[in-house]
Amino acid sequence: MNNLPYLPPALLGDKSSLSDQARREIQNLSGAQPQAFLMQAIFAWGVVFAAMGLAIYVDAFWMTFLAIVIIATRQNILGLLVHEQVHSLGFRGRWGDIICNLLAAYPLGITVQGYANVHLSHHKHYFTDRDPDFLRKSGIDWAFPMAPRHLAKLLASDLLGLSFIKILKGKQLEKTDAFKRPYPVPQWVRPVFYAILATGLIYTQTWDIFLIYWIIPLITILPVIVRLGAVTEHVYNLPRASVNESSPLIILRWWEKLLLPNLNFTLHAYHHFFPGVAFCNLPKVHLVFLREGLVNEKNSFQGYWDYLGYLQAATDISATRKQPDIR
Repeated sequence: MNNLPYLPPALLGDKSSLSDQARREIQNLSGAQPQAFLMQAIFAWGVVFAAMGLAIYVDAFWMTFLAIVIIATRQNILGLLVHEQVHSLGFRGRWGDIICNLLAAYPLGITVQGYANVHLSHHKHYFTDRDPDFLRKSGIDWAFPMAPRHLAKLLASDLLGLSFIKILKGKQLEKTDAFKRPYPVPQWVRPVFYAILATGLIYTQTWDIFLIYWIIPLITILPVIVRLGAVTEHVYNLPRASVNESSPLIILRWWEKLLLPNLNFTLHAYHHFFPGVAFCNLPKVHLVFLREGLVNEKNSFQGYWDYLGYLQAATDISATRKQPDIR
């Protein structure tokens, strides 16, 4: 490894650096949080239907566009809830994955099982040639600083819907037995869900509303948000980097949490250290690390713009490192 990590070290240690008391405190924060999960799902769907209803009522282009953007931010929340359920942090028991599939995954075109195969491989084989996330996100499209023309090309591809299928494939890996769910969802549930949805849309003659206010944000605005989330999650193109070397610590401002909520995903290093801690408890983990003197606050980023500005201004030292063959 290069002695100069790409990111300034915001965290001065990992879970092994904690005191016994701190480990016990974080252990007590672990476990499923079904109430917080359900409240996020209900609120996300409430915002979706409120934005949709208001846009139909106002019947103006600007309101339709605003509704599409707002709905995409809630689709992102649903995707993050699927991530929570992959770690069994939403609902446990026989019905957990079914509930999450119906509330969040199926509407986005993915499944809990499919995403579990990808994401749990990412955790187990972090930044190696067996990490599907790392393999998919290594290359010029994820290298910073990035030429403005190339960035514009990527964003245009997202907004035109050209990236959606690639994103969809990247969130699913069906053919593996490595991460079987404790209570597999019967295969008939998914087609029945889509059949009922199609029947309802035909019966109510609301296909146009569905296409405008669900499909358009799903394939245009959501990919931009997903790209932002991926960029703020890790710095890629760093084979075999540690979590601390490749994961920024980003403290969002209140208005960023309001406009683009991400279920504390910008505290992502803590998630890798403690994948059994739900999103709602990650800020408490951060406070524990602060108390333990394991956070260099000068190297944390204050909001998305601070971090993105750093990426564009930084020297791409990853190019100077010896790159293992990851093919």
